[in-house]
Amino acid sequence: MRKNIFTLFVFLFIASISYSQELYQIREAMDFFRANKLQSGDWSGFLTESDIEGSPYLNDEFITGNIYTSSKMQFASVPLRFNIYSDQLEFKTPEGAIQAMAAPEIVEKVEFGEYKMVYIPYSNFKKIKNGFFKVVEEGKASLYARCEIVFKKAEEPGAYKEAEPAKFVRNPDSYYIRVGLEQAKKVGNKKDLPEIFSDQRDKIAAFVKKNKIKTNKPEDLIQLVQYYSSL
Repeated sequence: MRKNIFTLFVFLFIASISYSQELYQIREAMDFFRANKLQSGDWSGFLTESDIEGSPYLNDEFITGNIYTSSKMQFASVPLRFNIYSDQLEFKTPEGAIQAMAAPEIVEKVEFGEYKMVYIPYSNFKKIKNGFFKVVEEGKASLYARCEIVFKKAEEPGAYKEAEPAKFVRNPDSYYIRVGLEQAKKVGNKKDLPEIFSDQRDKIAAFVKKNKIKTNKPEDLIQLVQYYSSL
């Protein structure tokens, strides 16, 4: 009987350690502001162009959210917005200054309003870069949306056209799939899909054909990554 009680105690102790490792140490927003100031050297405001049409932001207004780091630390109640054009997570300090996060590589995930974002490696013309993505579906394989925006310069008036101001133009999101901890790969045409899931190439090709998966439909891509995660 004593042996059984001791075994149960050991099991509960180990379980409690494992559970605690999944928890985040919660820190206040002010701790995040101080840490970012040390990493960036100083705070410096962003210039705004009032004569540019459109917006470079995913969310124009700051939304209070939480930043979770790879060192299992959570910074709570930070006013956040995402600059699509510069691919930067911005925050507002208590003094009203607007800053970009100095070390985005520490981010595990960011949650603000309806958005959940991660900062991950991805393939870009055979080069590996890092950037922010919106989370669409997570699992053994994950689906992410990459926000796209372009800046168009102002155009002078011509013989048959009026002048056009400089503007930001939002394009449709592009989609990326990440298998495990590999770099995320951009979804192109159907032929690309079996190569992304190289360890299950034949099954993925058959699933794509049978279910008539279309790469321009996020609901189809969600179905695909869910199927892979179930294998």
